Amino acid sequence: MTAIVDSATQGAPNMMPDYEIKFLPKPTAVLGPNTELTSTVLSTFDMPPSVTKLHAQFLDTTGKDIYTAGWSARIRKTENEDDLELTYKKRYVIMDGDIDAALTTANNDGFDAGDAKYEAQVEWGYQKQTLSITRKKKVADSVNSGMDLPGTCKSRAMLVDKAPDKFDNWLGINWGTDALAKSRIFGPVLAKRSIGTWEGMRLYIEVWPIRNRAGIGNDCLVEASFKTESRTTALTKHDSFISYLQEKGWFLEEDSLKTQLIMERY
Repeated sequence: MTAIVDSATQGAPNMMPDYEIKFLPKPTAVLGPNTELTSTVLSTFDMPPSVTKLHAQFLDTTGKDIYTAGWSARIRKTENEDDLELTYKKRYVIMDGDIDAALTTANNDGFDAGDAKYEAQVEWGYQKQTLSITRKKKVADSVNSGMDLPGTCKSRAMLVDKAPDKFDNWLGINWGTDALAKSRIFGPVLAKRSIGTWEGMRLYIEVWPIRNRAGIGNDCLVEASFKTESRTTALTKHDSFISYLQEKGWFLEEDSLKTQLIMERY
C-alpha cells in the first residue's frame, strides 16, 4: 500500500551548497622577503604580479558572544569597489564528512532552499569541513577614502541597520543587534589576493598578515582556494590539489583558522 503524504506538511528541502576547497601553502616556501608570492608560484598558476587588496574587520562583544554562537559579522572593503560588503555568517561543523546532516541541521534552524537571500557553502580544508550560511549586503561608502574601513561607532551602526532577522533573533528577540550595539572591532587586517588557474579552475591565493601571539608583529597566513558547484568535483580536486602542492613542497598540513586567529589575537 502506498503511503499518502500531505505535501503541505513537508518542510522545504535543504539548501544546495557550492564548495570552496581551501588549503594553506607554506609561507616560507611561497612568499618572498616582502610577503609577495614568488615568481615561481606566479608562473605555476599563471598569475599576474598585480594583486587586489582586501581590508576586513569583524565586530563582536569583548566576550565574543556572536562568535561563540557560531556567527560572525564582518565588514570588508575590496580594492576598486565603491561599496562596503557586510557579511553575516552562520557556521556549522560537518562531522565525519556528513555534509547532508549539517544541511539538515541548518534546515531545522530555518535555513532552507526556500530562502534565496542566504547562500550555502561547504568550506573544505585539509581535514576539516564547515558549512557556512551567509547573508551579504552592500553599503555605499562615501566617507572613507581608499581602503579605509569605518571606525567602531559607524561599523556598529551599519551592521545593526542591515542585520537580517535570522541573525538578530538567533538567541532571542534583538539578540544580534544588542550584541552589535556593544561590540568592538577585531582587526582590521589588510590582505592581498592573486588570481590564476589550476587544472581549469579559477584559483585564488590570499596573503593575510595576522597579528602574532606576542602582539609585536605579524604571522603571514597564505590561503589557496577554488570553488565548484559539484560535490564530486570537490572531492576529486581536493585530493589531487593536495598531491600537487605536496609534490611542489608547498603544502602545509593544517586547516585554515583565519577567522579564529583574528578573533583570538585582536
